[in-house]
Amino acid sequence: MRHSGTGALAATGFIGGVLLGLVVWNGQLQRHRGDLFSSRPVRRWVALSYLGTRPTIENCRLLRDYLAWERRPSLKRRGEIMLRRMEQVLE
Repeated sequence: MRHSGTGALAATGFIGGVLLGLVVWNGQLQRHRGDLFSSRPVRRWVALSYLGTRPTIENCRLLRDYLAWERRPSLKRRGEIMLRRMEQVLE
């Protein structure tokens, strides 16, 4: 039975792929955290994701400014959700 070696190799490859994906995603978050007011919607989405993990009073103010500025309904809705969550954490 040599299948156990193949299974272990596949599991290692899968875990390695997930870890690599997390590293790349974290790099994207770090790179685009200042892109909340970018002309590119994807960069704004990534910036919202970054801010959503850092609930501070300053980030709440920034999100309020962003919501007044944003015109895309999907991004505006995401920003509203992030702001509500931040406000609940900070209460």
